Amino acid sequence: MDSVDIRDVSDGRAPAEKAPPKNQDLGALSLIAGELLSQYGWYLLAVTVLVYLLIQHLSKRRSSQSSQSSPPQTEQDAALVARRQEAMEAARRKMQEELDAKAAVFREKQKQQEEEKRRQKIEMWESMQQGKSYKGTAKLSQPPEEASSSTTTVLKPKTDKKTLRGSDYSPLSGQGGGSCSWRPGRRGPSSGG
Repeated sequence: MDSVDIRDVSDGRAPAEKAPPKNQDLGALSLIAGELLSQYGWYLLAVTVLVYLLIQHLSKRRSSQSSQSSPPQTEQDAALVARRQEAMEAARRKMQEELDAKAAVFREKQKQQEEEKRRQKIEMWESMQQGKSYKGTAKLSQPPEEASSSTTTVLKPKTDKKTLRGSDYSPLSGQGGGSCSWRPGRRGPSSGG
């Protein structure tokens, strides 16, 4: 292969430096803006000042109208507010006193219940020491007011299973009204291993 040698040949001119690329759109825009300011600059300045003064005037007008529509607070209004606050404070104090009274009653009931439980435990211990059944004495030692306030349960008499199902009931036959019946086992791999 032949080697090729490339050489720059200068014409005697200085090598040209690359100028940075210019955005022609921005150049045109700055040119237009400069022309507008030079021709109409004083007019634009006057219009800007007039718009600013108009905005200031309108904001003052709005604030004066809003202050005129709501009359200033009088002494009567201040007295009314004070009375309302006092009434609210009185209601809060009353509610707090009621809550404190309820809490005191609740604490008293809790103490009575704890005392009753302690007394029952002592009675059960004494009856166990004497060799008696502690369950029977604990039920009898309940005061009558607590027995009436406790929920009553209805005890069902025990009945013989044969009388419920009938005399011809046989659990192996699957007849006789039984709710259970034989079902095949689960399919799948055995669990043994």
